[in-house]
Amino acid sequence: MNPESSSPLPVVAHWIDGIEYPSSSGRTAPVFDPALGVETKRVALADQSEIAAAIASARAAFPAWRDLSLARRQQILFRFRELLEAKKGELAEIITSEHGKVLSDALGEITRGQEVVEFATGLAHHLKGEYSENVSTGVDVYSTKQPLGVVGIISPFNFPAMVPMWFFPIAIAAGNTVILKPSEKDPSAALWIAKLWKEAGLPDGVFTVLNGDKEAVDGLLTSPDVASISFVGSTPIAQYVYETGTKHGKRVQALGGAKNHMLVLPDADLDLVADSAINAGFGSAGERCMAISVVVAVEPVAGPLIEKITERMSGLRTGDGRRGCDMGPLVTEAHRDKVASYIEIAATDGASIVVDGRDVQPDGDANGFWLGPTLLDRVPTTSRAYTEEIFGPVLSVVRVNTYEEGVKLINDGAFGNGTAIFTNDGGAARRFQNEVQVGMIGINVPIPVPVATFSFGGWKASLFGDTKAHGAEGVRFFTQQKAITSRWLDPSHGGINLGFPQN
Repeated sequence: MNPESSSPLPVVAHWIDGIEYPSSSGRTAPVFDPALGVETKRVALADQSEIAAAIASARAAFPAWRDLSLARRQQILFRFRELLEAKKGELAEIITSEHGKVLSDALGEITRGQEVVEFATGLAHHLKGEYSENVSTGVDVYSTKQPLGVVGIISPFNFPAMVPMWFFPIAIAAGNTVILKPSEKDPSAALWIAKLWKEAGLPDGVFTVLNGDKEAVDGLLTSPDVASISFVGSTPIAQYVYETGTKHGKRVQALGGAKNHMLVLPDADLDLVADSAINAGFGSAGERCMAISVVVAVEPVAGPLIEKITERMSGLRTGDGRRGCDMGPLVTEAHRDKVASYIEIAATDGASIVVDGRDVQPDGDANGFWLGPTLLDRVPTTSRAYTEEIFGPVLSVVRVNTYEEGVKLINDGAFGNGTAIFTNDGGAARRFQNEVQVGMIGINVPIPVPVATFSFGGWKASLFGDTKAHGAEGVRFFTQQKAITSRWLDPSHGGINLGFPQN
């Protein structure tokens, strides 16, 4: 119950068969406004009957959607894109109210997701097969790409619109039906998107929202009627999703955690580096898998760089995302407390606290889940504050003496999601992109998220599965290929011949 009201809180329902589908499970979870620190609604947690209903609806809708012409699918995608462009302000407000990120961040998230929608509107080109004529006398071979069937998407709290949009536009354009299981921390964006698809003319059952917890996840992972799973989240859960899904015969792309480094060479433009470190370290309160969490400074630049970063941090406003602040709260109180605990861990292990975000004076309600931007220096690489993904606004500085030492530090890490180098030396940058064992690389670019025409995904413990998100790899993931060998006899073949074939 909301402490300020005796009325029952609204419950975020599922979306099944083109309508809001109230839950009868009796299980719900709280949804908070992180800037106010109050519970504003509940979200339904699916039971087995609701999981079965969602899968059955998507399965029933598949044949007709698969057989609909590419031109008609494309028209619906275009309508969805236009509606999203016109109404994305509404979606941004929903994201801010449940996740806490500032409105400008929320709008940026939607815009990046919209890139994949736009890519998917042209998917007819990417679904073309190949053709080889006369591979043997009178024999032609050609290939076609067909959808998988019912596909599942399990998305995280930090990007409730963008991450689902990495997957479902391509999946739907390719002829699949989609079941989206959003995070129970901020589920309303998924329901808003479902209603937008309905307005765009998408047939009922093609896009389903199944709210829930581990029971819903396991229901999708183990169902024989779900052909694939796309997941983004922490590395331990990504590994679980990959192993469980593949054990049950599914295609799985499971994107996990990260510990992204920014290598700063002595010739770098330190003003550009400082601006980039602020944006990449504290944007979205550090709750993104492409955040820069470690600045690897090749001496002697650490001291002057820390001064520039500290100066910029002093001008940041932490507060309610609806008030024009620079950084909002963290998503839950428990997550805020976990992130804050790493500051003490780092200090105990010998790091220096340059700026302590626990002292922040927010422009917002005192009950909000606040933690200000934090800067740590001389963080030992043996500390948990260095080795573990913090997923919050904590930026660590590690000092090294050479380029080689910095690259070794990055390559020795368990993760391989994103990294960046800042330098004015083209040769050093070229060497870095070749030597570093990371999937996405920025050269004087702090958050190297590829545009939608390329594919998103890391290496090592940052990705389980062989296929990345969106771009050409996304098309491959959501389609399966058929090779057809055909022979049509020429009319001059001489008519019926019941003799034994000679060739």
